[in-house]
Amino acid sequence: MTSQISVVPGLASNDLTCRLVVRQEAALVEVMKFVVAGLEVGQQVVALAGPRCLKEMARGLSENGLRPDALLRNGRLVFLTAPECLANFVKPSPAFERTALRPNGTVMRWVSDWSWAFRNGLNSEALRAYQMLVHDYVRNLTSLSLCTVHLEKAERGSILAMLADHRRAAKIVKAGLPRHMAA
Repeated sequence: MTSQISVVPGLASNDLTCRLVVRQEAALVEVMKFVVAGLEVGQQVVALAGPRCLKEMARGLSENGLRPDALLRNGRLVFLTAPECLANFVKPSPAFERTALRPNGTVMRWVSDWSWAFRNGLNSEALRAYQMLVHDYVRNLTSLSLCTVHLEKAERGSILAMLADHRRAAKIVKAGLPRHMAA
């Protein structure tokens, strides 16, 4: 089974910008390549997603010969469950600050799956606000990042809004301007 994937044009995979992958199938093929590649070279990988997606990622890691339970325990893999964790990007709780995130450690890879937002019926404005919070947080960590969404229930307007946000973020990072100054 193959998965059709769209990646925001103009973003090379070696850029320190966020790539958006729009999936037409539920499979996490591109996401798993990104995650496994990071883990294999010793990078910390953080995944922000709904419970269903996190469970699928853990299964995919097992299929690739990796042990997600051990990776989670030793901090090389961090799972953040959306939407519960999103409040921590505004005002981090002490528990969030004690997570295994290692901003001063090895290079970090960040994966955000936004499919949960469409399944929960989150409106476009709230979704963009959450994305901006997460992108600003990730950008401060200078990590490689990948956002993904499954098209199952996503509306065209929401996907176009996500695409526009990612293009805007890429231009701002390349120009070296803080996000609030480029708006």
